[in-house]
Amino acid sequence: MHLLRIYAAGLLALGFLLAPARSEAAAGVRLGVGADYWVDTSAAFNFTLGVEGHVAGPIFVGARFGAVLVTDGNVIGVPLDISLRANIGRTVYIEGLAGPWIFFKGDAFKAHAAFGFGLQGKAASIGVEVGYLDPNPIIGLRLGYKF
Repeated sequence: MHLLRIYAAGLLALGFLLAPARSEAAAGVRLGVGADYWVDTSAAFNFTLGVEGHVAGPIFVGARFGAVLVTDGNVIGVPLDISLRANIGRTVYIEGLAGPWIFFKGDAFKAHAAFGFGLQGKAASIGVEVGYLDPNPIIGLRLGYKF
């Protein structure tokens, strides 16, 4: 539990460090759905809401949260991630995500870190996310819509 507090405090500090003092662009809101294969564990489906702000150039920093359903045992949880996203040109994005995921059965807190990339239009995006959700790797498909 002590390590989790240090991890959460570090994520919060990183978020404040990366948050812009003043932004040229308005904050964006992104709705997302995802389907994942949690290696040697189960399938996981998630619905997320993300908020992001412009930092500089093509870089955006934000946070996402929502609900996740792990099919093995019908476990429900809350994914909490901070994100760093870069738009490459007009149609490609890459992003890094990290944060704790909270589950309401079994081990309550699980560490999550991932790298995502994909294609985006003016509002819609589709991509792949590859990462780690304690204790195994996870890979999934993401669909998003930015307002």
